[in-house]
Amino acid sequence: MDYEVARLAVSPAAGFPPADLTSVRITFVMATAGVGGGTLVVAEHAQRLIRLGHQVQVVSAPIKPGTLREKLSSWTRSAGKQTRHPSVFDEYGVDHRVLDRSRPVEDRDVPDADVVIATWWETAEWIANFGPEKGAKAYFIQHHEVFPYLPVERCRATYRLPFHKIVIAQWLRQVMASEYGDTAVDLVPNSVDKTRFFAPERGKQPVPTVGLLYSPTPFKALDVSLAALQAVRSRLPNLRILSFGSMRPLPQFPLPAGTDFFLSPPRDKIRNIYDQCDVWVTASRSEGFNLPAMEAMACRTPVVSTRTGWPAEAIVSGSNGVLVDIDDVEAIASGIEWVLAQSPDAWERLSANAFSTVASSSWDASAKLFEGALLNACARAARREIAGGVGKSLVH
Repeated sequence: MDYEVARLAVSPAAGFPPADLTSVRITFVMATAGVGGGTLVVAEHAQRLIRLGHQVQVVSAPIKPGTLREKLSSWTRSAGKQTRHPSVFDEYGVDHRVLDRSRPVEDRDVPDADVVIATWWETAEWIANFGPEKGAKAYFIQHHEVFPYLPVERCRATYRLPFHKIVIAQWLRQVMASEYGDTAVDLVPNSVDKTRFFAPERGKQPVPTVGLLYSPTPFKALDVSLAALQAVRSRLPNLRILSFGSMRPLPQFPLPAGTDFFLSPPRDKIRNIYDQCDVWVTASRSEGFNLPAMEAMACRTPVVSTRTGWPAEAIVSGSNGVLVDIDDVEAIASGIEWVLAQSPDAWERLSANAFSTVASSSWDASAKLFEGALLNACARAARREIAGGVGKSLVH
């Protein structure tokens, strides 16, 4: 990702910010805040915005217990009070307020601030009702949320709200322009934490090894990945498969026999999964970004991916991995086999190129871009181009 090009997208208006601006009061509003990738991205930005001198608070509804057993367990553990589920914000040292029960976040739940940020289509609906004293209204968009299992028209309507939009990928900026007529959109690409995701130079594994994320979310196309792996194993019976995920494998999506599966591994252990793989596979039908692909590359693992999200912008077939068409099981299988068939020297070049692809990325650089985008939001609110007011710290 060319950060200089991205930085040009966040050039504040002339005369802004004021010379006396030292701290912006920022509120992120989240539907829930667990341990998923989207939450992690918010946590990375929140932590670094605090380091840059800003005041940051995250407000979310609690995670709903799913089954009756989970609800009873939650109730028992908390003696009838709402249980606070662990969140990445805990380890990042970010002020995180969780509501007492599952409901929309309301105006009274958030502090007065300079900017308030929606992070999901529902939170955009909530923030639309906030008063101007809660801050300039921004929308942090990590995917185009128009999936059939969501209320599509309501989701689309949130992208038409008078908010300042911040997106994580070039394709999302193009969608905001082409489908919603908004060209004043800031691009802030994700990065990878190189203190957590790294690996020394290495050669191919003694046994050919492929890895994947286990997620039954429909757009992740787990069914396609599993079909491709079965095809590869039929031709390479000794294929080793590694996988991790936040839930146990489902009967309708069983992992191939002998797969080494890791349930919710600590994030500093996930790199050990990546760096045991000769190739990482992701067959998503749609992606906002695809952080696991970037993390795998940071651990020197070539990636076979469909043409969606960040991989579509970053992978060059034959150089750092392989790009294939969506829903093409045989092409994914062929891509995996091609990587595994490379000579030791050729594979090491693929590995080095994968590592180089993400070498210039940095969460600190991304956070500076995010800071600039928030200043843009405040400036636009002051000019009444978007909804929300201007907080005290932005007034001369």
